[in-house]
Amino acid sequence: MSSIRVLSAADVADLIAVADLLPVVERALVAQGRGEVERPDRPHFPVGADPDGDDPPAGTALTMPAAVHGADTFATKLATVHEGNADRGLPTVNAQIALTDAGTGRPLAYLHGTRITNARTGCIGGLAARDLAAGPVRLGVLGAGTQARWQTRAIAAATALESVRVYSPSDNRETCAADLRDDLGVDAAAVDSPRAAVADATVVVTTTTATEPVFPGATLDPGTLVVAVGAYTPEMRELDTATFDRAARVFADTPAEVAEIGDLRATDLTEDDLVPLAAVFEGTAGRESADEIIVVESVGTAVLDAATAAHVYEQAESEDVGTVVPF
Repeated sequence: MSSIRVLSAADVADLIAVADLLPVVERALVAQGRGEVERPDRPHFPVGADPDGDDPPAGTALTMPAAVHGADTFATKLATVHEGNADRGLPTVNAQIALTDAGTGRPLAYLHGTRITNARTGCIGGLAARDLAAGPVRLGVLGAGTQARWQTRAIAAATALESVRVYSPSDNRETCAADLRDDLGVDAAAVDSPRAAVADATVVVTTTTATEPVFPGATLDPGTLVVAVGAYTPEMRELDTATFDRAARVFADTPAEVAEIGDLRATDLTEDDLVPLAAVFEGTAGRESADEIIVVESVGTAVLDAATAAHVYEQAESEDVGTVVPF
């Protein structure tokens, strides 16, 4: 009889360290940039609503399979985004990951995927800040949810983070800033406007589910790196056209998909104008002067889930973490 290893949220939390995950995410993005992955389309569809009724759907579901060439495993993630969960005291994003042996097709593990999703997404900001920020990192964060914290954690792990300013229209900004002070021992404060969040920032991160721009691009200082991780549909938008007009170049984790989100659809930019983020790690593209404004857009990729899940599973096997059950 075969068996699988089940890793709970607590198990995954014990096994994930952002500093260790940064190179895992970097290698996965490089493999994707080289075309050394299998990444089928990821369908997303509304869930939780009567198709014949007038109420909007409760959320969005996504199916995300991926494999890295030469890897021992591949993964399929099932994810959901329910914006109303914040009012329920529940995570906005929930996920589960099935890990499979690539050589035999045998099921290996079932992992709680929410922390994996959050951690690998945070690493985008960490890697971008490490390689594209100009000078000391003074971070402005738009949004005060889970991803605001993970982006900041990863940037702190990858750089010498000096300060954080957090803005959200809700009072959550105060809680977020306090959590960052406690977790990271960094100068973190809540501010009362988007302008205050980006003022004097060398790195700006947007982590929202907005459908309208969340800060005025005209107020960015020369040399600012902008990392946008919230928008992933044509309706979602975090950045205004001024930000793109001022940007020397725009990097994207998955250019074809980034070209379809609301941020880009509001501009004249196309997929051909986007530079794969992997090129930064390959050393073929990057910052060319300290005064350039640079944008990094991320919509996420299942390749990162596959790589991160494999990393977590290998640790679990080595340390005998989780529950092994007949399957």
